[in-house]
Amino acid sequence: MKKESEELVGVKEIARRANVSIATVDRVLHDRPGVSLKTKEKIQQIIKELNYQPNIVARTLASRKKLKFAIIMPASSEETSYWKAPLDGVLQAEQELRQYGISVEKYLFDQNNRKTFVKQTAALLQQKPDGILLAPMFVEESNQFMQQCRERFIPVVFINSDLPGQSGLAYVGPDLYQSGYLSAHLISYLVRPSDSILMLHITRELEMDHHLLRKEEGFRAYWQEQGYTQELITMHIGQTDTETIQKHLSRQLKNPSVRVLFVTNSRVAAVAKVLEELDRTELLLIGYDFLEDSIAYLKKNVIDFLICQKPQEQAYLGMMALYDKLVLNQPVKSVHFMPIDIITRENYLFYNN
Repeated sequence: MKKESEELVGVKEIARRANVSIATVDRVLHDRPGVSLKTKEKIQQIIKELNYQPNIVARTLASRKKLKFAIIMPASSEETSYWKAPLDGVLQAEQELRQYGISVEKYLFDQNNRKTFVKQTAALLQQKPDGILLAPMFVEESNQFMQQCRERFIPVVFINSDLPGQSGLAYVGPDLYQSGYLSAHLISYLVRPSDSILMLHITRELEMDHHLLRKEEGFRAYWQEQGYTQELITMHIGQTDTETIQKHLSRQLKNPSVRVLFVTNSRVAAVAKVLEELDRTELLLIGYDFLEDSIAYLKKNVIDFLICQKPQEQAYLGMMALYDKLVLNQPVKSVHFMPIDIITRENYLFYNN
């Protein structure tokens, strides 16, 4: 790493070659106004020729401006531990960013309660963060929040799901349509001509979970393109407790043609529990996310496949996108799709979120 004195020599040399002041070079390095286009291009060419790399640590510390990032995402709960992984990604990034004078404030809400989202976003905005990492859940409320962020010129990075009709600084997460498309492709190898497929959306408010509907859209597109004729039954279960899931499943499983169950989110373990209690573990079960309870059912051969998209890495990369923009002043890729991984009993030991 360059020492601060070494970097100053570099800036002096750039200024000498360009026949300008050090302050002018500093304006170009920080993309500040007050430099003519001709002079700016000249300085940038000299920077390129010298392969000059500014000492970001020294620059940030010297600026004495402490950047503040904020995250707003659901809290992990008894209902699902999915959100622990993104929070781990945030904590990983926070450890690395601390040396640059960046603090991270965390605002967690109840994914089943819109009011908690509104309350937390209001508290977040009062702290005037420099950048925000957002896991959008409630579409209307998230749209209103994004409008407030735009009015304050606060860059926002989406993770886990994008937000229809909204564009933030970046989106880091799965290609939801392709995720559903791949799921259908996988299931096509498992079904027989006489089988029916039961697609389960287990969520309190399906309209707020547009990402589940995008998966269904991709699934149906593959099925239609391939000309498959097996019946596809879609069910929305609006309560997430075991008793409610069992009541709905018991009714559907009276249909002897139902042989494959596809759960569009991380609540596949709840379905596995019900199948075990009903002694119907011969059915093929596919769902999402690398969680402890799901892995336990995968090991017991109740869940056959898990589709995983690295939620911890999503959050980490989202935080680093804010760092790239606000500290390095580098362009940020607007969309970063995560890999779509298929996890089985044979390979789960080698997978990391």
